Amino acid sequence: MDFAFSDDQNAVRDLARGILEKEVTVERLKRLERDGEWLDRGLWTTLAEAGLLGLVVSAAHGGMGLGLLEACVFLHELGRVVAPGPFLPTILAALAIADSGSEAQQREWLTPVTAGEAELSLALVDAHSSDPLRPGTQAERNGLGWILDGEKRSVAAADTAGRILLPARAGNETRVFLLDPNAPGVTRSRQRLSTGEPVFTLTLAGVHLDESEMLAGGTRGPTTVLPRLYESTLVAHCAMQLGVSERALDMTARYVRERVQFGVPIGSFQAVQHRAADCYIDLEAMRWTTWRAALQVAEGHPSARECAVAKFWAAEGGARIATACQHLHGGIGVDLDYPLHRYFLRSKALELALGGATPHLVRLGRDLAESGPSPG
Repeated sequence: MDFAFSDDQNAVRDLARGILEKEVTVERLKRLERDGEWLDRGLWTTLAEAGLLGLVVSAAHGGMGLGLLEACVFLHELGRVVAPGPFLPTILAALAIADSGSEAQQREWLTPVTAGEAELSLALVDAHSSDPLRPGTQAERNGLGWILDGEKRSVAAADTAGRILLPARAGNETRVFLLDPNAPGVTRSRQRLSTGEPVFTLTLAGVHLDESEMLAGGTRGPTTVLPRLYESTLVAHCAMQLGVSERALDMTARYVRERVQFGVPIGSFQAVQHRAADCYIDLEAMRWTTWRAALQVAEGHPSARECAVAKFWAAEGGARIATACQHLHGGIGVDLDYPLHRYFLRSKALELALGGATPHLVRLGRDLAESGPSPG
C-alpha cells in the first residue's frame, strides 16, 4: 500500500505546521495554563482564517471540501504541539454534518465553523453501555419529534459548543441527533482531565428534539451515521496520538544527545539506545496502522478491524512511548517548566479516549472469532 501523502495532504500538513510551530509556543501554553484557559481563542481564529477549521466543509459553505484523511493530517500536526482546544470534536462533527446532514443543517453549522464562530462536540461515551455502537441513551418518537433520556460522559466543550452530536438507541436502530446543550432537560456536570481540559457529563431527562435535529444520513439512511462517525473519530484520535508521540520522541532523542553523564552523552549508553529503539518501533507501528485505518474509513470500506488494530497500537504504543520518554529524561521530565509533561498527559488522555488498548483488542478478537480472518 502506498502511504505517500497527496499534494493536498502535503499542503495541509505544511500550512498547519507553519502556523502551529509559530503560534503554539511553550510560553503561550504556560500563559493559558496560568489563566485557566483551555481554548486559545487567538489560535482558533488564526486557524479559521487559514481555512483549516473548514477543511472538511464544502466550498459552498466556505471550506476546502477535503475529507477525513486531510482532517487526520491536521490533527496529527495539532498533536505535535499539544494545541489546546476542541479541534478534534469540532472537525469530526463538521465532517459528519457535511456527510450526513440536511442542507438546512449544513447551512446552519458549517459556515460558522469554517469562520471560527462556532464549536461543535461529540457525545460518544455512554454511561450505560460499553459499546459506542449500541448506546444506552434512548430516543422515543413523540409526534413529529423525539424524546431523549440517558447519560453521556466525557463530552468536550459542552459549555461552549453550539451543538453536540449525540447517538441514541431508537428501538433496534441508532440515530444521531444535533443536541443543543442548553435545551430544557439537559443537565451538565463539569469535570477536569489531568491535562486541564474540562469535560462534562450530560444527563438527559425528557429532552425533546424535532425531526429536523436528526442526521438523516442522506441516501444511506440514518442507521449508517453512527458507525461512520465512530470509526472516523477513532482514527482521528489515533492521528493526534501519533503526533503527540512523534514529538515526544523527537524531544527525547535531542535530550539524550545533549545530556552528558560520566563525561559522555547518555545517548551513547546501550540501555538508552535500546529503550529509544523500542519507542521507534512502536511509533512506526502506530504510524502505519493509523494511516491504513484512516484510508479504509475515508474510502468507505469495512473498517472495524483496521480501526481496532490502530486504536490498540495508539493506546499501547503511545503509553509505552510516553513512559519511556519520561524515564529517559530523568528528573527534568517531571519539571513543569519543561514541556515534556504536557505530552505525557495528553498521551494518557488520548490513550483512554473511546477505550484503551484492552477493549479494542477484545473487540478485534471477538470479531475474528465470529467471522474468521480477512480473505487474502
